[in-house]
Amino acid sequence: MSGGAEAGADGRLRCPWGLSTDDYLAYHDTEWGRPVHGDDALFERLCLEAFQSGLSWLTILRRREGFRSAFAGFKIRAVAEFTDADRERLLADAGIIRNRAKIEATLANAKVLAAWPDGELDELIWSYAPDPATRPAPRTLGDVPAVTPESTALAKDLKKRGLRFIGPTTAYALMQACGLVDDHLADCVARGTGA
Repeated sequence: MSGGAEAGADGRLRCPWGLSTDDYLAYHDTEWGRPVHGDDALFERLCLEAFQSGLSWLTILRRREGFRSAFAGFKIRAVAEFTDADRERLLADAGIIRNRAKIEATLANAKVLAAWPDGELDELIWSYAPDPATRPAPRTLGDVPAVTPESTALAKDLKKRGLRFIGPTTAYALMQACGLVDDHLADCVARGTGA
């Protein structure tokens, strides 16, 4: 396998990872790399990327509705009000990843973000989007970085502001998923659909 775009069942070229399951195909074609705005929407992605750390994204994708139900639709102010009873409920919820450190980080991050003015999370994250003209389209999966100077700076800024469980790799996955960068391969049918 070259790591370049591959033809799907419909004959169209896609990033190879997007062809491995129907769940990935739908996510690749309709979500990944498309711009996400709004504090709650970005909080959801930030949380899910943190829960994904050390796991397959497919595991998270298949439990996303469970996460949404467990975490009040990722409404920052609602999650910030969660109590110790909610924490225990989350630790017992088989519909999510029951990792204590990740759950604690999600609840702590909601409390931090609830004190921010509306739009500040969106503005902060998007301020780290690199100029697309400085980023050549990746031809193979090997051309796609795991960390960039922008993701390192974003992770440092978020940590400085009190957010937990976000490092440069998680920050870059967030940037990819939320359309701050377009890492669809050069020949992929979804390349350029995020703007």
